[in-house]
Amino acid sequence: MGPRLGRAARTGRARPHLPLLGRGVADGGRKASGGARRGCRRSRAGRCPTHARSTVNPRPSPPPTVVLVYQRVSLPWVFDSARRAGIRIVLVPRPDERPGPEQLPPAVVDVLPLDWENDPADALAALRRRHREAPFDGITTLYDPAVPFVAEAAEALGLPGVGRDTALAAQDKRIMRERLAAAGLNVPRFVRLDGDAPGTDVPGLDFPVVVKPAQGFSSLGVMKAGTRAELKGVVDEVRRVSAGRPGRAGGGLIVEEFLDGPEYAVESLAHRGRVQVLSIGYKGEPEGPHFEESVYRAPAGLPGGVEEAVRREVIAAHAALGVTDGPTHTELRLRGGTRPHLLEMGARIGGSGVSQYIAHRVTGIDLAADALRIAAGLPPESFEAGRDPRAVGAAANYIVPCGGSGRITAVHGLDELAGDPRVDHVVRMLRPGDVVRPYPDFTGYPAFILSHHASTAEAEEFHRFLDRAVRIDYEPEDTTR
Repeated sequence: MGPRLGRAARTGRARPHLPLLGRGVADGGRKASGGARRGCRRSRAGRCPTHARSTVNPRPSPPPTVVLVYQRVSLPWVFDSARRAGIRIVLVPRPDERPGPEQLPPAVVDVLPLDWENDPADALAALRRRHREAPFDGITTLYDPAVPFVAEAAEALGLPGVGRDTALAAQDKRIMRERLAAAGLNVPRFVRLDGDAPGTDVPGLDFPVVVKPAQGFSSLGVMKAGTRAELKGVVDEVRRVSAGRPGRAGGGLIVEEFLDGPEYAVESLAHRGRVQVLSIGYKGEPEGPHFEESVYRAPAGLPGGVEEAVRREVIAAHAALGVTDGPTHTELRLRGGTRPHLLEMGARIGGSGVSQYIAHRVTGIDLAADALRIAAGLPPESFEAGRDPRAVGAAANYIVPCGGSGRITAVHGLDELAGDPRVDHVVRMLRPGDVVRPYPDFTGYPAFILSHHASTAEAEEFHRFLDRAVRIDYEPEDTTR
């Protein structure tokens, strides 16, 4: 299903970059012909006295406004992009982050709390009221579980969006696998486990296999079963970990063959069915049994033929899932180091905005700014002539590993990075006093270290340094404080 363009996209407001020139005509400055103003009363001199002084510019249109659902203000990249693009943000805050006015980024003009997870009907009604009272031009999110709700809200309000059908296909791994396979793309062999189906019958799969929540994200509850004897226990554990969280086990599971080979992330932008692949980055080669994310370095530096195969597969996946407009974050593995197999494609910017940082640093293209423009029904600047994506530098994200479990007592090595010219951001998410559960429970990532480099090789060397320099100390969780 393609995007549904709302009022802002169907009217002249969708093209604010075309000013009224000359005699008030948006025609590149050509003067109107004698019959251009039908019904105008002309004077003897041939000039309309009412419009004789029509060179005054009209009142400019207000800047576009986009509702942004569940974006943390501590992750600045999307808000920075909105400011650069002149787009105002109405923030729907996360329930565990209620920022005060002094904490809001400059691009945020309003805060609209919504409980879309527990009461989507009430949240949609609140959006309708807000849209009637103070119209906005679009709605978007970087939070994977919110993608279907945002698509439904956009459809209900007549705003641009991917459509609910496409949003579900890009968020439910069962639907995604089926559509990608039907399109002839490379996907792991898999079996659906809907509802409470037992995890003992997986015909056609060779071991090891990987068990995932069908609507999970961020490696939450992803586990490997090495043998058939282990499978039921792993399925039960994944259901336990996922219960009560976004993408909980009530939405079903998939069991799929484990793919060897390195893992990559691909950042793309689609507009009216055309897809730009902005960057391809290396994400390590996790072996399981749990799949804790660790690194992201771009560009990947793949051989020309392999890179082209990745691009073809990703572009074809957009068509298979129906993603014609907006950003996507794709993760895949190169089986045998050469053949791309898609693991997932999200209809959003990845990593809560980390993908924006990577793509912007690598190519100079402001992915988030263009994603917000598309959400508002405006054309993306990166699709203009002469803006073909190409690598102009290297960027990386080092995800600090938990390295244990218990109550954090100290995090070593982060303060020392403040003066490192390679480091652009150190984003701390876990601090002393926080409790980290052992895997497969997913507590969160301790910190992101985002850096820029002259080459991917330099980024890899920097990450080896961080492996030695950053460390977390723990005490047992039940220690009396």
